[in-house]
Amino acid sequence: MKNKNEKGFALVLSLVLLLVMSLMGGALIVISSVDHRNNNSSDDYQQTFYVAETALLEGEKYIVNQFLGPWTGNPATRDTASRSLPSNDGVKFVGAMNLGNMPNAQDSFYQDTGKNCYNSFEDLDRKKLESSGVVRAESSNFGKLLKDAFTPDGSTDERDEADKLKNYFYEFFIYRIGKAPFRGYGSSVKKGANNKGVDGMAYRIYGCGINMSSDKMVVALESLVVLPTR
Repeated sequence: MKNKNEKGFALVLSLVLLLVMSLMGGALIVISSVDHRNNNSSDDYQQTFYVAETALLEGEKYIVNQFLGPWTGNPATRDTASRSLPSNDGVKFVGAMNLGNMPNAQDSFYQDTGKNCYNSFEDLDRKKLESSGVVRAESSNFGKLLKDAFTPDGSTDERDEADKLKNYFYEFFIYRIGKAPFRGYGSSVKKGANNKGVDGMAYRIYGCGINMSSDKMVVALESLVVLPTR
């Protein structure tokens, strides 16, 4: 004898299962989308961080080259007669980096970013910095820098990767802080050897990696370099 109350049970069960599976599928799609977006954001931050590190390295390289003597000629040799500890008079500030005095500046880029890098450092003594200027400031397209480094017959993959990085820029500016102790340690056991400190000159390098894609991002880093004065 059939139970009339069971009529349509299979249809109802099918609809319930369809609803559950739809909800599960929708939840998986949302989770995957969020994970994908988070991974992209993480990758963008990591790349921007690497570009900021490039800014610091370029700033440090400039200071060391001035200290040892700038490269001149072809083939390049160091001009030791021009060795110096540069002062804060190479680039003046007017509220932020003055584009007209900034070597290698990208005009359209700088107009877009304004003071992003400059405003990323809250501990700046802005009055002092803007009145005395900085040693050097530079703004460059990271993708263009990489692409120019490749030879015309470089691999397509390398040049495509450089094109992908055209939205990344680096900026740095260098401020001469003043005198600071410089200590050079050695392993000599020669009689009379010591770890006596000498006078030094301290420079603060402020560097930024800037991602100018749809999700704009600025990563700011800074480092301290102390060079011996004698």
